Amino acid sequence: MLIAVNTRFLIKDKLEGIGWFTYETMKRLTLNNPEHTFLFLFDREPDPEFIFAKNVKPLRVWPPARHPFLWKYWFDIALPKIFKKYKPDLFISTDGFLSLKTDVPTLLVIHDLGFEHYPEHTPGIVSNYYRKFTPQYAKKAARIITVSEFSKNDIVRKYHIAPDKIDVAYNGANEQYVPLSDTAQQAVRNNYTGGLTYFLYVGSVHPRKNVKNLLMAYDAMRKEVPSTHKLVIAGRMAWKTDDTRIAFEQMEFKDDVIFTGHLQLNELTKVVASADAFVYPSLFEGFGIPVVEARYCGVPIISSDRSSLTEVGGADTLYFNPEHVTSIKDALKHFLNDRETFINAAKNGTHVRDAFNWDKTVAKMESSIAMITGDFIKKNPAVEVA
Repeated sequence: MLIAVNTRFLIKDKLEGIGWFTYETMKRLTLNNPEHTFLFLFDREPDPEFIFAKNVKPLRVWPPARHPFLWKYWFDIALPKIFKKYKPDLFISTDGFLSLKTDVPTLLVIHDLGFEHYPEHTPGIVSNYYRKFTPQYAKKAARIITVSEFSKNDIVRKYHIAPDKIDVAYNGANEQYVPLSDTAQQAVRNNYTGGLTYFLYVGSVHPRKNVKNLLMAYDAMRKEVPSTHKLVIAGRMAWKTDDTRIAFEQMEFKDDVIFTGHLQLNELTKVVASADAFVYPSLFEGFGIPVVEARYCGVPIISSDRSSLTEVGGADTLYFNPEHVTSIKDALKHFLNDRETFINAAKNGTHVRDAFNWDKTVAKMESSIAMITGDFIKKNPAVEVA
């Protein structure tokens, strides 16, 4: 078979949520299935790092689709031309978008419907685009993969999609997320926090991630508890960050907050594994890969109790209501008061690698493909693509 894949989120040194999902799943899918050819469709010059195997054929499709007007052109004008030329048997799209102007069956990955619940947290033109077209995409897709039971139920309720059309494939985490020795952890702390222990948040900074409330809660906790824990924010400033910046400027303990910006994987894994606790205040998540990454490292989790996060965080996580600063503050204090209990519980959570791993994600994806094509597992010669 010839399988076309939307790979426009495979951007060197800039992989985030959807990018990592695409990277981890497509790397395994192409290597697992050398008898099939994969046509990777980029919207910019592809980096050789993402050509995972000999059966991957990269193709740059103009224009760079980074704006709603260009999204519409790329999916409904540019891609149909590519499909007409190459005649793929299947299209896999990992970012929730598909082409409404083609009959090529599509396996669509919808990670979450956060834009339906919090439309004000996304720039207006983007939010409007998502809310207009995602229901159409969901109805047109041959099958849908989503990343949690929560998201599956959300799609069923919001868009009236039949449950048996949606497959749940949990995300995994990169295998480089592993526990570090005490000596290695101390070296990381020496580099970032002057040797002191720290709470850590990982992710981009925008309203849905709720970093503003985390800053306020941390400041309130420090006023009540004689703690020397720093707060490290590892991620880029994304959009609508004014409220977060104001909250930071009003902090009494702002000198104890470290913004690292976006970190590359080899550095980020060390920062995660050296945290005293990982704090995730998000208002809404379809899954929450950073939580699993921290669990891989044996780091205690202090998390929002919303959406999919109780599904991913497990029984040993310390949960809070993310809408109330006091609830986050109390959770931080609870952790400090019973720190050893949470640390020991996190170290014993090795089963997380069995529950959440990319090999299982891809196995589920292969099953979904077989339900669409009928013969995906059958070993056929790879298709030659000029």
